Amino acid sequence: MRIDGARRTGFTTVACGALAVFLSACGGSEGGSGPVKGHGGAGGKAEHAPARAVDLTRIPNVGDRLRARIPSDSHQVVAVYGEGRDSADSTVVLYEKSGSTWEVRRSWRAHNGVKGWTTDHHEGDKRSPVGVFSLTDAGGVLDDPGTLLPYDHSTAYQAPRDWARSHWHDFDYVVAINYNRRVGTPPDNPDRPLGETKGGSIWLHMDHGSGTSACVSVPKSAMEYLLRTLDPNHHPVIVMGDKADLKV
Repeated sequence: MRIDGARRTGFTTVACGALAVFLSACGGSEGGSGPVKGHGGAGGKAEHAPARAVDLTRIPNVGDRLRARIPSDSHQVVAVYGEGRDSADSTVVLYEKSGSTWEVRRSWRAHNGVKGWTTDHHEGDKRSPVGVFSLTDAGGVLDDPGTLLPYDHSTAYQAPRDWARSHWHDFDYVVAINYNRRVGTPPDNPDRPLGETKGGSIWLHMDHGSGTSACVSVPKSAMEYLLRTLDPNHHPVIVMGDKADLKV
């Protein structure tokens, strides 16, 4: 069993829930106003630069290269903003399109590959692939929390008990990231259309507090929310990478 994979069983579809999200890494402490160094105002108080407006007619901090790969009919985007090319820390933000505007619904602290990111992912490199990938298939050890995505409920996703205890619940909920896999099959389908050397079995799954083999991990509450929110009728995708690569 790969650290970011599992085995196959039944596949069922059930109902979905509602939405609500918030922006942190793109427009929070780094994107707001700050003191102008070395320039005091009246009474010695530091002056502040005006806050930068965020253009939400496009996904913030995602450049033309990746933005062009977001399908025109996609109205839900899970954006993963990696802290650095060699960092395992990231922030996940869920956006939903309303008219011509992307609305921020919620955000979470997250982790990616323990060695960071790559634009040329290979099996075992411990880096998450940079890119835009569709999200179509879900599953896990726990009962379906209420999703419109096909959900493969099986104990076959249970992490091996010879792993560290902190990893035992990683795959209680998973959403397959459609990198080098057969779309429309359970997340643990082992087929890799690009070949074994390109890696695979890359998922959104539950966080254990540190980097992954290549997956993106978020808290349990985030997985529950995403599973109840992602709607195939909105053609959800994930845009993921370190901040520098995302902006290209």
